[in-house]
Amino acid sequence: MSRIGKAPIEIPAGVTVKVENNVVTVKGPKGELAQSINPDLELKVEDGVITLARPTDNREHRAQHGLYRALINNMVVGVSTGYRKEMELVGVGYRASTEGQVLELSLGFSHAIYIKLPAEVKVEAKTERNKNPLIILESADKQLLGQVCAKIRSLRKPEPYKGKGIKFVGEIIRRKSGKSAGAK
Repeated sequence: MSRIGKAPIEIPAGVTVKVENNVVTVKGPKGELAQSINPDLELKVEDGVITLARPTDNREHRAQHGLYRALINNMVVGVSTGYRKEMELVGVGYRASTEGQVLELSLGFSHAIYIKLPAEVKVEAKTERNKNPLIILESADKQLLGQVCAKIRSLRKPEPYKGKGIKFVGEIIRRKSGKSAGAK
Protein backbone atom coordinates (compact mmCIF):
# COMPACT_ATOMS: atom_id res chain seq x y z
CA MET A 1 0.00 0.00 0.00
CA SER A 2 1.16 3.52 -0.71
CA ARG A 3 2.94 4.97 2.30
CA ILE A 4 1.91 8.47 1.36
CA GLY A 5 -1.63 7.52 0.36
CA LYS A 6 -2.53 5.69 3.56
CA ALA A 7 -1.31 8.49 5.87
CA PRO A 8 -4.29 10.39 7.31
CA ILE A 9 -4.54 14.18 6.91
CA GLU A 10 -5.33 16.06 10.11
CA ILE A 11 -7.62 19.06 9.71
CA PRO A 12 -6.39 22.02 11.83
CA ALA A 13 -8.77 24.32 13.70
CA GLY A 14 -10.49 26.91 11.49
CA VAL A 15 -10.33 24.74 8.35
CA THR A 16 -13.42 23.17 6.77
CA VAL A 17 -13.38 20.40 4.17
CA LYS A 18 -16.34 19.69 1.90
CA VAL A 19 -16.69 16.92 -0.73
CA GLU A 20 -19.32 17.22 -3.49
CA ASN A 21 -19.38 15.42 -6.85
CA ASN A 22 -15.71 14.35 -6.61
CA VAL A 23 -14.58 17.93 -5.91
CA VAL A 24 -12.82 18.58 -2.60
CA THR A 25 -13.17 22.16 -1.32
CA VAL A 26 -10.94 23.30 1.54
CA LYS A 27 -11.66 26.63 3.22
CA GLY A 28 -9.53 28.32 5.87
CA PRO A 29 -8.19 31.65 7.12
CA LYS A 30 -5.78 32.06 4.14
CA GLY A 31 -8.35 31.36 1.43
CA GLU A 32 -10.32 28.67 -0.35
CA LEU A 33 -9.03 25.96 -2.71
CA ALA A 34 -10.79 23.26 -4.75
CA GLN A 35 -9.47 20.10 -6.41
CA SER A 36 -11.32 17.45 -8.41
CA ILE A 37 -10.34 13.88 -7.59
CA ASN A 38 -10.71 10.56 -9.37
CA PRO A 39 -14.24 9.18 -8.76
CA ASP A 40 -12.77 5.70 -8.13
CA LEU A 41 -11.01 6.85 -4.94
CA GLU A 42 -13.00 6.87 -1.70
CA LEU A 43 -12.54 9.98 0.46
CA LYS A 44 -13.76 10.10 4.08
CA VAL A 45 -13.89 13.17 6.32
CA GLU A 46 -14.59 12.24 9.95
CA ASP A 47 -13.40 13.34 13.42
CA GLY A 48 -11.11 16.05 11.99
CA VAL A 49 -9.20 13.57 9.80
CA ILE A 50 -9.28 12.97 6.03
CA THR A 51 -8.50 9.47 4.73
CA LEU A 52 -8.26 8.19 1.16
CA ALA A 53 -8.85 4.58 0.11
CA ARG A 54 -8.36 3.00 -3.31
CA PRO A 55 -10.61 0.30 -4.78
CA THR A 56 -7.93 -1.95 -6.32
CA ASP A 57 -4.18 -2.44 -6.32
CA ASN A 58 -3.72 -1.83 -10.04
CA ARG A 59 -0.96 0.57 -11.07
CA GLU A 60 -3.21 3.55 -11.93
CA HIS A 61 -5.09 3.46 -8.61
CA ARG A 62 -1.84 3.10 -6.62
CA ALA A 63 -0.35 6.16 -8.35
CA GLN A 64 -3.46 8.30 -7.89
CA HIS A 65 -3.86 7.27 -4.25
CA GLY A 66 -0.61 8.98 -3.23
CA LEU A 67 -1.05 11.88 -5.68
CA TYR A 68 -4.48 12.99 -4.47
CA ARG A 69 -3.55 12.53 -0.83
CA ALA A 70 -0.54 14.84 -1.35
CA LEU A 71 -2.63 17.41 -3.26
CA ILE A 72 -5.31 17.51 -0.54
CA ASN A 73 -2.64 17.79 2.17
CA ASN A 74 -1.03 20.72 0.31
CA MET A 75 -4.45 22.40 0.16
CA VAL A 76 -5.04 21.95 3.91
CA VAL A 77 -1.58 23.32 4.78
CA GLY A 78 -2.01 26.17 2.28
CA VAL A 79 -5.31 27.48 3.65
CA SER A 80 -4.16 27.15 7.27
CA THR A 81 -0.53 28.40 7.24
CA GLY A 82 0.20 29.24 3.59
CA TYR A 83 3.38 28.86 1.55
CA ARG A 84 6.26 31.30 1.20
CA LYS A 85 9.16 31.40 -1.27
CA GLU A 86 12.09 33.82 -1.23
CA MET A 87 14.10 34.49 -4.38
CA GLU A 88 17.39 36.37 -4.56
CA LEU A 89 18.70 38.45 -7.49
CA VAL A 90 22.47 37.98 -7.79
CA GLY A 91 24.24 40.34 -10.16
CA VAL A 92 25.44 43.92 -10.49
CA GLY A 93 22.55 46.26 -11.23
CA TYR A 94 19.84 43.61 -10.79
CA ARG A 95 16.80 45.22 -9.15
CA ALA A 96 13.22 44.32 -8.29
CA SER A 97 10.27 46.50 -7.31
CA THR A 98 6.54 45.98 -6.94
CA GLU A 99 3.50 48.09 -7.57
CA GLY A 100 0.34 46.22 -6.60
CA GLN A 101 0.37 42.86 -8.38
CA VAL A 102 2.99 43.94 -10.95
CA LEU A 103 6.61 42.91 -10.42
CA GLU A 104 9.24 45.01 -12.23
CA LEU A 105 12.61 43.37 -12.77
CA SER A 106 15.83 44.90 -14.06
CA LEU A 107 18.06 41.95 -15.00
CA GLY A 108 20.78 43.40 -17.19
CA PHE A 109 18.72 43.45 -20.38
CA SER A 110 18.20 46.65 -22.37
CA HIS A 111 14.65 46.87 -21.00
CA ALA A 112 12.80 46.30 -17.74
CA ILE A 113 10.60 43.22 -17.41
CA TYR A 114 7.07 43.59 -16.01
CA ILE A 115 5.21 40.52 -14.73
CA LYS A 116 1.56 40.68 -13.71
CA LEU A 117 1.07 38.15 -10.94
CA PRO A 118 -2.19 36.31 -10.15
CA ALA A 119 -4.37 37.79 -7.40
CA GLU A 120 -3.81 34.69 -5.20
CA VAL A 121 -0.05 35.41 -4.94
CA LYS A 122 1.17 38.20 -2.64
CA VAL A 123 4.48 39.71 -3.72
CA GLU A 124 7.00 41.91 -1.92
CA ALA A 125 10.40 43.18 -3.07
CA LYS A 126 13.10 44.07 -0.53
CA THR A 127 16.30 45.93 -1.26
CA GLU A 128 18.88 46.46 1.48
CA ARG A 129 22.23 48.16 1.13
CA ASN A 130 25.14 45.76 0.43
CA LYS A 131 22.75 42.79 0.09
CA ASN A 132 21.16 41.16 -2.94
CA PRO A 133 17.56 42.22 -3.71
CA LEU A 134 14.90 39.76 -2.52
CA ILE A 135 11.52 38.83 -3.97
CA ILE A 136 9.16 37.32 -1.38
CA LEU A 137 6.13 35.45 -2.71
CA GLU A 138 3.30 34.09 -0.53
CA SER A 139 0.21 32.09 -1.45
CA ALA A 140 -2.18 29.42 -0.20
CA ASP A 141 -1.89 27.49 -3.49
CA LYS A 142 1.40 25.58 -3.59
CA GLN A 143 1.12 24.65 -7.28
CA LEU A 144 0.44 28.22 -8.39
CA LEU A 145 3.27 29.57 -6.21
CA GLY A 146 5.75 27.08 -7.68
CA GLN A 147 4.63 27.92 -11.21
CA VAL A 148 5.06 31.68 -10.63
CA CYS A 149 8.52 31.12 -9.09
CA ALA A 150 9.56 28.98 -12.05
CA LYS A 151 8.41 31.67 -14.48
CA ILE A 152 10.37 34.39 -12.64
CA ARG A 153 13.47 32.18 -12.40
CA SER A 154 13.30 31.34 -16.13
CA LEU A 155 13.92 35.02 -16.98
CA ARG A 156 17.55 34.77 -15.79
CA LYS A 157 18.63 31.35 -14.49
CA PRO A 158 21.75 31.25 -12.28
CA GLU A 159 24.80 30.60 -14.42
CA PRO A 160 27.65 28.36 -13.18
CA TYR A 161 30.64 30.67 -13.79
CA LYS A 162 29.84 33.81 -11.79
CA GLY A 163 26.60 32.63 -10.13
CA LYS A 164 24.60 35.55 -11.57
CA GLY A 165 20.85 35.19 -11.99
CA ILE A 166 17.68 34.61 -9.98
CA LYS A 167 17.95 31.87 -7.38
CA PHE A 168 16.04 30.69 -4.34
CA VAL A 169 17.38 31.78 -0.95
CA GLY A 170 19.53 28.95 0.40
CA GLU A 171 20.00 27.32 -3.02
CA ILE A 172 23.55 26.21 -3.76
CA ILE A 173 24.78 26.74 -7.31
CA ARG A 174 27.48 24.38 -8.53
CA ARG A 175 30.26 26.59 -9.80
CA LYS A 176 32.65 25.87 -12.65
CA SER A 177 36.14 27.18 -13.09
CA GLY A 178 36.75 29.40 -16.12
CA LYS A 179 38.89 29.04 -19.23
CA SER A 180 42.28 28.97 -17.49
CA ALA A 181 41.60 25.68 -15.70
CA GLY A 182 41.23 23.55 -18.84
CA ALA A 183 44.06 24.83 -21.12
CA LYS A 184 47.60 23.53 -20.55
